[in-house]
Amino acid sequence: MPRSVNVVAARNRRRKVLAQTKGYFGARSKVWTVAKNAYEKGLSYAYRDRKVNKRNFRALWIQRINAGARINGMSYSQFIGKIHSNNIDLNRKVLADLAMNHPKAFAAICNKIK
Repeated sequence: MPRSVNVVAARNRRRKVLAQTKGYFGARSKVWTVAKNAYEKGLSYAYRDRKVNKRNFRALWIQRINAGARINGMSYSQFIGKIHSNNIDLNRKVLADLAMNHPKAFAAICNKIK
């Protein structure tokens, strides 16, 4: 009796990976083993960089808050310390948005905590 192999499932699995690597350069999008390695490496980079993205945004928010705070006569660390001591519960994302897009509202917060 001949050996039974599930070619349909194997082909579909390969086709799924090759569809994901569409647009990669050269053999990375055409050859199964190369494409599979590139795809798995890409997934690990995506997992890692989702965390790095959060880090980068927090750094950007801190820079924007620092710039806004210095315009209003205090440093970032003084500003954050006074925000916490006055129990103002605004996170860095919101504070950075205020500092960039609504400087009058940010100045009002600075005047309140001084």
